[in-house]
This record gives sequence, structure tokens and C-alpha cells, in this order.
Amino acid sequence: MSLKIGELAAAMTGAAKDSLAEDWPKVRDYARPEFKKLAQALKDIVRLAVEGKVSAAEAKSLLRIHRNTVLMVMLTVQGLGVLGAEKAINAALGAVADAINAAAPFKIV
Repeated sequence: MSLKIGELAAAMTGAAKDSLAEDWPKVRDYARPEFKKLAQALKDIVRLAVEGKVSAAEAKSLLRIHRNTVLMVMLTVQGLGVLGAEKAINAALGAVADAINAAAPFKIV
């Protein structure tokens, strides 16, 4: 399965936008590039997993690192709380979980 960064980023952005509702305009300009970076990171993690260069635990750790980076960026936006940012990121990852997990040799998301 071929993962396309643009499609992953669009799916994550759309899910986060829906999750944040009226708060979306506050984070839109920060979230879009962060989800594009997260999409690239997910693609890289899957590649490493497929090549046998990382274990399931290492892949999940790498995802946590990149997820936390997105969380920190979103939390810098005034008025967006931890719960809102967490909800948006969880929705974003949920939007691509099936594609990521299908492409990897084990469940990552």
C-alpha cells in the first residue's frame, strides 16, 4: 500500500477541523503544516517498520514523539486547551489509522 503524504495530511487536517469546530480558525495556520510534517513522519515510520529497522514498540515511541510535537505547537495557540488539542490530534490520527496500520507490518496507530 502506498501512503501519500498529501492525502494523509488532508485527512488529518479535516478530522482536526471537525473536532475543533469554532476553535479551528485559531489553529488553522499552525495545524496544517504540522499535520503535513506528521504525515511525513508516519510514512517514514511505516517505511522503517516494513524494512524491519524498528520494532512495534520503537514505531509507537516514534509516533508519540511526533504526536507530542504537534500537541506542543497546538498548545501555543492562545485559547486552545489541552483537552481540545488532544481531541483534535486523536481525531487526526484516527482518520489515518486504518491506512497506516494496513501499510505497516504491525499496528502503529
